[in-house]
Amino acid sequence: MLKEKKTIIALLLIPQILLVKLLANSPEFIEQYYSNGLYPIISRVFRFTLGWLPFSFGDLIYTIVSLYVIRWFFKNRKRLRKDTKRWLVDIIAACSIFYGVFHLFWGLNYYRLPLHKSLNLEHDYTTEQLVSVTKSLIKKSNALHFEITKNDTIKVDVPLSKSEIFKMVPSGYDNLKSIFPHLEYYPKSLKKSIYSYPLTYMGFSGYLNPFTNEAQVDGLIPTYKFPTTSTHEVAHQLGYAAENEANFIGFMAATSHENIYFKYTGYTFALRFCLNEIYRRDEALYEAVVENVNTGILKNYKEVRDFWSTHENPAEPLFKLFYGNFLKANSQSKGMQSYNYVVALLVNYAKKHPL
Repeated sequence: MLKEKKTIIALLLIPQILLVKLLANSPEFIEQYYSNGLYPIISRVFRFTLGWLPFSFGDLIYTIVSLYVIRWFFKNRKRLRKDTKRWLVDIIAACSIFYGVFHLFWGLNYYRLPLHKSLNLEHDYTTEQLVSVTKSLIKKSNALHFEITKNDTIKVDVPLSKSEIFKMVPSGYDNLKSIFPHLEYYPKSLKKSIYSYPLTYMGFSGYLNPFTNEAQVDGLIPTYKFPTTSTHEVAHQLGYAAENEANFIGFMAATSHENIYFKYTGYTFALRFCLNEIYRRDEALYEAVVENVNTGILKNYKEVRDFWSTHENPAEPLFKLFYGNFLKANSQSKGMQSYNYVVALLVNYAKKHPL
């Protein structure tokens, strides 16, 4: 009886894949009935259930499951030759369950309506428009930087603990509700990852656990990066799976905050994306534009680069290649490069709502 159940579960992987492929062609349906219908209920239930825990329950589950998988493969290693068919059925049945739960709990958000369509924005822009928005961001960033430091050559040290930042994140989303009413963030489920060390060496600053809906942040990253990384992961938690969209919403939540350090990290976060895009298009133009950025802001950027440089290792590109292919498999054709497409949202949003 158990063998028959496993076979049925394994075979269900095929119709699940076909159903997801079918739904992927109906982003309006996903947007209305899943991303703005079923998913918010699922997300809120998990946040009420697990958000109060002071540790990452999802990371604990990952640990237990990983140990179980290693133990299973060790115990069943001989079955690969002696009972190959049943061994494969067991593996496929486990993949079937994983695939189904992943898409039900969060993964279908990858196929929702693109944010630029939801906001009725264009998806392309000119270099002139990019430079104009970049100059606005430089003006905002410089002003906030000088207000904090009173010296344009000193980098900003955020005088908040990482736990305090977690507690403050919802306030930015509360203020953002006046623009985007659907971005209500309550209750909070935002935590440092138990796996902060391996996460750092993999080159990632955070992630959303799709099975427990806990937003995880690498506890080792510089405090300067903590506000925007946190608001980014919350955007994922609220159903925005695409990295460029989570970056844009994370920027909006940080800059909507009443705290000056949140505002500063938010504006300089967006500025970095725009400067990088100008550099990609025209290096000479980049050199001319970046001269207007306060030296202290550039020192904050260097602080982050130095952090990641310190933790570079031969395995990091492999992890990013794997994640890039995962993104491509989930309707993000640019893979890891999709992070850079936040610029299109920034530029086109600024046409209607000056930053």
